[in-house]
Amino acid sequence: MSTVALASTEGKWIMASVILASAMAFIDSTALNVILPSLQNSLGASGSDLFWILNAYLLMLASLILIGGTLGDNLGRKKVFMVGIAIFIAGSAACGFSPTVTWLVIFRLIQGIGGALMIPGSLSLISSSINEKERGKAIGTWSAFTTVVTIGGPILGGALADAGLWRYIFFINVPIGTAALIMLWVRVKVSEEESSGKPLDFAGAAVIALALATLTLAFLRIPSIGFNNFQTYSALCAGIFLLVLFIYLQYKSTHPMMPLSLFSSVTFSGANLLTFFLYAGLGGGMLFLSLNLVQVQGYSQLESGLTFLPFTILMILLARYAGKLADKYGPRLFLIAGPFTTGAGLFILSMVKQTNGPSEYWTTFFPGILIFGFGMSFIVAPLTTAVMASVSDHFSGTASGVNNATTRIANVFANAIFGALAVLFFSGALEDQLNKSAFSTSEKTEILREATNLGNAKVPVEIEKGKIQVVTNAYHQSFISAYAIIMRISAGLAFLGGLMAVLFIRSSKKEVEK
Repeated sequence: MSTVALASTEGKWIMASVILASAMAFIDSTALNVILPSLQNSLGASGSDLFWILNAYLLMLASLILIGGTLGDNLGRKKVFMVGIAIFIAGSAACGFSPTVTWLVIFRLIQGIGGALMIPGSLSLISSSINEKERGKAIGTWSAFTTVVTIGGPILGGALADAGLWRYIFFINVPIGTAALIMLWVRVKVSEEESSGKPLDFAGAAVIALALATLTLAFLRIPSIGFNNFQTYSALCAGIFLLVLFIYLQYKSTHPMMPLSLFSSVTFSGANLLTFFLYAGLGGGMLFLSLNLVQVQGYSQLESGLTFLPFTILMILLARYAGKLADKYGPRLFLIAGPFTTGAGLFILSMVKQTNGPSEYWTTFFPGILIFGFGMSFIVAPLTTAVMASVSDHFSGTASGVNNATTRIANVFANAIFGALAVLFFSGALEDQLNKSAFSTSEKTEILREATNLGNAKVPVEIEKGKIQVVTNAYHQSFISAYAIIMRISAGLAFLGGLMAVLFIRSSKKEVEK
């Protein structure tokens, strides 16, 4: 396939369409973290419902993104990319009209299908269409713009949620996606590779979808049924068995959706391990930071979104530059220093206790967010460059799909596992506080029953008026206790990601050519 210069007219239209489509997909995840309190109140959602709203999209995305990348490589990247955008637009519009939690979860699944076809196509189009010498710079540009829009999601989401318009966070995808489709249809004239004629691995897609769904369901049910329960053990064992079956099917298949030969590249394997640990920590950390700010620290949803502004500014200033440096010096150094810096920022954020609200932001949350943002600014472009450079162009869509799938799987398990752990930590801290109180046994039972709602826990109506503030304070302190543990686990996962770079990232040279 012929390639074009990044600064050419064709290159600019490719970048513009890819950035718009990618931003549309990524904006939902960050904006949703901020609008969750409004959504929870509007639809009467429980804490468990919130994690399903988040995970329905991520689960479908993680399950199908591998086959989305394979479809692009086999049927034409631009065509599959455009189909994915169209499905995502339809799913987003349906989410905006959802009357209940159940319908919202169903429509989030449709969004996930669109995302699975769309997201691998973005990086695949860049890798296959932009001149090889400029791909790192192009990926850095893509990373910077999409991250700016993505981190802008909380600001927009907060403003809309405070105005009672949280549904518009879904509706906004319609004009963005439509603009991307028009650009691709009218202005982007990439020459597609001929179809390989290879059959698609639908069996593999079905098995990995079932595996992830089973494991996610198991973790989401732990807070309500406990870990030492036959249903939990059964679901976990079934999920692990299906994961092993998926790997076996990929090994035996002549046309696997995830060719195991990709992992013969040490850099590719290491980059995906780094991705998994880093984004699991990132997903858990950002979710609980957002919930803490709004539900416990007294920030409005707009103020919560604005707290991430330093992150956005750093991405604007540094991400593209990091991509250029990765082209020149290789990605290894950035992929070691970045995760360790990010982990340090998350650890500093875990130390923040109860504050007096936004007026104390600069001395409480700002230092951690600044360090955390600085670390991530030097990761995104070099990590993507390392992944895409470790395989041949023929596998660019599949490689992008695998790495994006790793990111989404990490987010799925972060939300599911951290959600379960947060309820357990919150309940334990709350029970300790109640044991030292003068509440009756029946009052303690009613107070503990709200634990599944975490920071949005409501004081039971049975509690006397004079004791309401005591219960509210107990809920807040219990959430902060759980938040601190979750953030430290998140920091540990980021450190583990940095260790993967130390051990495995060696070269940016293409290692898989077959």
